[in-house]
Amino acid sequence: MNVKQQFMDGMFFQNPVTVQLLGMCSVLAITTTLFNGIGMGLSVLVILTCANVVISLLRKIIPNKIRIACYIVVIAGFVTIVDLALKAFLPALSESLGLFIPLIVVNCIILGRAESFASKNGVAASALDGVFQGLGYTVILVIMCVIREFLGAGTFGGGILNGGEGVRILPESIPALGMILPVGGFLTLAVVIAAMQYILNKPKKTETKSEEVAK
Repeated sequence: MNVKQQFMDGMFFQNPVTVQLLGMCSVLAITTTLFNGIGMGLSVLVILTCANVVISLLRKIIPNKIRIACYIVVIAGFVTIVDLALKAFLPALSESLGLFIPLIVVNCIILGRAESFASKNGVAASALDGVFQGLGYTVILVIMCVIREFLGAGTFGGGILNGGEGVRILPESIPALGMILPVGGFLTLAVVIAAMQYILNKPKKTETKSEEVAK
């Protein structure tokens, strides 16, 4: 179990949003305020980690032919717990996220990690995978929320700071409303994915020098 490699995979090399391109619906729909992004990200992190642990524990007794159905049952149980907890303790967040919390049941990130990792690895490694993949997802959500909220509403920390209105940075007449509409989500996601791919595929200086020497 390589903790450092798992962390790097979750944050960069196998980031669920910018590399695996999973969970796009929620990423595009709820990233309008920082409150939404943090809430959704932490919800997915908790559910993903718990589901990974349980599926890893049961991986040797789950029949192969019905494994997907079993995964969905496990995930649905944790989604229900998180959904009810949000309704009880954070009703504003629950209302803001709406159906996207129950829809975590079929979120490709969680199903994908259950199938590709938790069903093949031990409990500790699966738990770390859930934490790091969830962190990677949360970080991308927060980045998108900050960009879209700043450009679309001119504020920062919507839903959290200044009584939920966020701290105003730009005058109300300057922001482009389109950034908090669906088109803004697509544009922001495209830029974030492009930036990540550029970072991951940028040739290292040592490699460039080696190529020059070879020529």
